[in-house]
Amino acid sequence: MLALLLAASDGDPNPLNVDLAPAITALIVFGLVCLVFFTKVWPAIGKGLDDRQAKIRQEIEAAEQAQAEARASMDRQQEELAKARAEAHEMISKAKADAEATARDLRDRAQKELTELRENASLEIRAAKEAAITELHAESATLATAIASRILQREINPQDQQSLIDESLRDLETVRNG
Repeated sequence: MLALLLAASDGDPNPLNVDLAPAITALIVFGLVCLVFFTKVWPAIGKGLDDRQAKIRQEIEAAEQAQAEARASMDRQQEELAKARAEAHEMISKAKADAEATARDLRDRAQKELTELRENASLEIRAAKEAAITELHAESATLATAIASRILQREINPQDQQSLIDESLRDLETVRNG
């Protein structure tokens, strides 16, 4: 269109009379540029884009793999944490049970020892009481024998009887205190 306007302005009588040499040259240059572009430049651009796409895919795959590994690691850690909590709870429960069993055992032993001490004390008290009674009987018999021998040596009147009783009581007090 520009060529038609130029031709009309030059005073050329036929506006369709166009010089084809520049147009053909332009078409040949355009074809050569396209040929070079499609054979040399475009494959390099395509290769660069393909390489970039492959790199991005690898990075995405690596990121997905890292994310999967992180999830797996987190899951393992959660499992280990749950296991550790369960073990700690079990250890605490066992320690409580052991402490309760030990306390029960100590309480039972203390009760048994206390019962044995009471029984031993009761036996010792009973033995001491029986020994005291036996000793009292022996002393009473000795005292009765002594009183009887005195009575047999003399005749007893009420005054003598009272003095014998008083004397016997004094002797009994002496034996008891002594």
